[in-house]
Amino acid sequence: MPINTEVKGIPLTFNTTPEVFSPDRIDKGTLAMLSAVDFIANDRVLDLGCGYGVVGITAARMIGSQNVVMSDIQEEAVKLSRENAVLNGVGDIKIILSDGFNGIQDKDFSIILSNPPYHSDFKVPKHFIEKGFNRLRVGGKMVMVTKRRDWYRNKLAAIFGGVRIHEVDGYLIFYSEKRGVRYANV
Repeated sequence: MPINTEVKGIPLTFNTTPEVFSPDRIDKGTLAMLSAVDFIANDRVLDLGCGYGVVGITAARMIGSQNVVMSDIQEEAVKLSRENAVLNGVGDIKIILSDGFNGIQDKDFSIILSNPPYHSDFKVPKHFIEKGFNRLRVGGKMVMVTKRRDWYRNKLAAIFGGVRIHEVDGYLIFYSEKRGVRYANV
């Protein structure tokens, strides 16, 4: 059954299956993160762990599909993202099956957005943060949403040299900006 919704003023439709995260409705954390991010014409966006495509498709509708890359480790999520991209008029988005950054060759992103799995160990977000730093252009931002404060705050600050945290509807949105070419090692 499709999800018909509006995100950032854009009407969107998403097909889902029970195999993907939040199949019955758009995840509240994802919506909180999107509410706190503005996309501008020059942005180059990576939707890391795209699920069925809410973040990347929203970005593509706002700044053009040529400026967006989406990836997920799950084949079903990638398949649904491709279908949903076509369904929402941005079928030429680059959508990659990838375990974190292992299959992504692109770099020089201005924004990497992720709603990582945060109810397990920190292996996945650690990879996202450390490798994401290297894929951002100087001045680029890593934006993540979770419900866990301390580990994310500490890890992002250690790699990026700082982090801002904004709370929306019980979710924590973390923003870190790449200020140089090396880890901060704070």
